[in-house]
Amino acid sequence: MSSDAMSSELADNVRNHRRRAGFSQERLAEAARVSPALVRKVEQGGTPRVETLYALARALGVTTSALFATGAPEPVRDDGPNHLRLMEIRRALMPPVGLKEAVAAAGESPPSPAQVIRREIADAHALYQTDRYDSVAKRLPGITRAAETAVSAHDGDEERRRALDVRAQAFLLTGKYLTQVRQYDLAYYALSQAIRDAREAGHTLTAATGVVGLSWLLLRQDRFDECESLAGATADEMEPRVSTAAPGQIAVWGELSLRVASAAMRDNRPDTAREARRMASTAASALGVEHTDFGSHWTTFGPVTAEMKAVEDLSLIGDAHGVLRRSDDGVLSRKGMKAAGKPSSNNWDRHRLDVARAHVMLGSHHDAMHELNALRRTSPEWVRHQAMARYVMADVLHHRKRTLTKDMREMAAHLGITG
Repeated sequence: MSSDAMSSELADNVRNHRRRAGFSQERLAEAARVSPALVRKVEQGGTPRVETLYALARALGVTTSALFATGAPEPVRDDGPNHLRLMEIRRALMPPVGLKEAVAAAGESPPSPAQVIRREIADAHALYQTDRYDSVAKRLPGITRAAETAVSAHDGDEERRRALDVRAQAFLLTGKYLTQVRQYDLAYYALSQAIRDAREAGHTLTAATGVVGLSWLLLRQDRFDECESLAGATADEMEPRVSTAAPGQIAVWGELSLRVASAAMRDNRPDTAREARRMASTAASALGVEHTDFGSHWTTFGPVTAEMKAVEDLSLIGDAHGVLRRSDDGVLSRKGMKAAGKPSSNNWDRHRLDVARAHVMLGSHHDAMHELNALRRTSPEWVRHQAMARYVMADVLHHRKRTLTKDMREMAAHLGITG
């Protein structure tokens, strides 16, 4: 199916649901808080942002998934840069497979001790947290190969379990990095392997952390119903007794609840999202502070993270005033975070993008640029991979009446926006 046919299918889906609802294009635009011209563009085969489809689905009273086209993808025209940059990671994750297991190359080093590989994983994760993606990409192939060699070298049950746990940690980091840079197929492979290794090793918490990562990947791919189902089933299976559970168990359960809420909200299932947010709030209250532990699991969760994700819901429904009202209040204020602790850098940066989008929606381009420039200073590589940052910057450029400032030109160039 051609891209034109795929756009036509999406247009038909929107038009059919609009007619079933008894809406004119103008009435749908009013209910969705978009312009009539945008509705006409979608129904004429234009390609809308996913945020536009959220708004249309909410107005029509259907799930967002019901509007998505299901045709063939557009041809890939230029994947050269990423294909070449990630070649070593691809080789480490997916070596050629023949009739026999691969034979170690002559002179290959003996397996590294588990603690050595763990230290290398921790070092690479620290680089990831500080936005040094190139350094992470260079380290991951060696870490992955060392973890693979460790598993292959150990036959004893206890030694193999330890090696599997280390390989699960290596795959978790690899999947997390690949999701961030939007290499979703490779990320799926790494995360699914991490979950399987952790299950075989008997480490449920690590496996559940892999599910948190895989749910994030499904969200990134707009697979909302699958994300909600996976995260919800896992949360139900490992729901802790809050009064006696270890902080790590509560944190991972809370993160899974956040994934359920995010998926349900994007799929226009507000009641499910509300209940999942309530569960996440219960977990956050039980912890009292942000809990971080990249030794036994890979998550940062607590009251600050839960509140940021609740504010994200306001951004999704277009409540710009609500976003700004809560974005620096209560637990998200400087005083609040001093008491509750800091969230992960990625979650905080995503929250500030929601703030930037709210400013753009209200026409406050100066304030939006203030947020984008702050992100460029603190997380320059991260922000380059964020579609929301490009949307915000594109809106600033579109509505700018005067000559662009130096900051605007530099930001547009940094995000790869032309025209």
